[in-house]
Amino acid sequence: MPLGIRRSSIRPLSAMGGYAVDPWRSFRRTVGAVLFGWAAAAVTAGASYLALRWVWVPIAVGVPLCLAFAVFLMLLHRAGWIALLSFVPGLFVLVGAVQYAPEAALELRGVRESVVIVADSVDETGGDNHRFTLRTAEGEELAERLTHNGDGSGLEVGDRLDVLRDPEGVAPMEQADEVDAAGRLSGLIGGLVAWTLLALLAGRRGHVRRRRGKTDSLLLSL
Repeated sequence: MPLGIRRSSIRPLSAMGGYAVDPWRSFRRTVGAVLFGWAAAAVTAGASYLALRWVWVPIAVGVPLCLAFAVFLMLLHRAGWIALLSFVPGLFVLVGAVQYAPEAALELRGVRESVVIVADSVDETGGDNHRFTLRTAEGEELAERLTHNGDGSGLEVGDRLDVLRDPEGVAPMEQADEVDAAGRLSGLIGGLVAWTLLALLAGRRGHVRRRRGKTDSLLLSL
């Protein structure tokens, strides 16, 4: 063997002129990526169901799983752009998995109330995390607060609106016109379908790239 050439750097060529790559191994990797994506959505939705009151729990579970799926796609495809492409359907998966369970609970057993906003916590504490105090048409002040974190709620003291609240106190109160469990489920399924197609694309192109020996760069290769 000539000097300067390592034995490990020499790879056998296939009969078609490329590098020998086991197609079944590529197939298993692709199926594994698809199953991981669906499992990530199921685990996030399960966390949301088990922690209806604490929305941060499924978010804390779902965000790392969505990022892990993007990394798996990048490794499968041997290119970084497909990981970036997966973030858009990943957002639909995350939002659908996090919000479907509490909104389904409100649609199933929620009580609709016509209320008026009588106070906003930011008027006293400042910041962007709103805790609206609500009063019913009968003059009863609700113990539960309508929450909105960040700007853009469009709500002010004196506004009248309809809300759905859980009589069991498990699912958090929401504005009635923003509760759409079927829409959340449709977004979740649509995101999973897109993830599946991206995984199939990554598996196919990754297999071809490995046959051509294009495994040197994850971020710059197309």
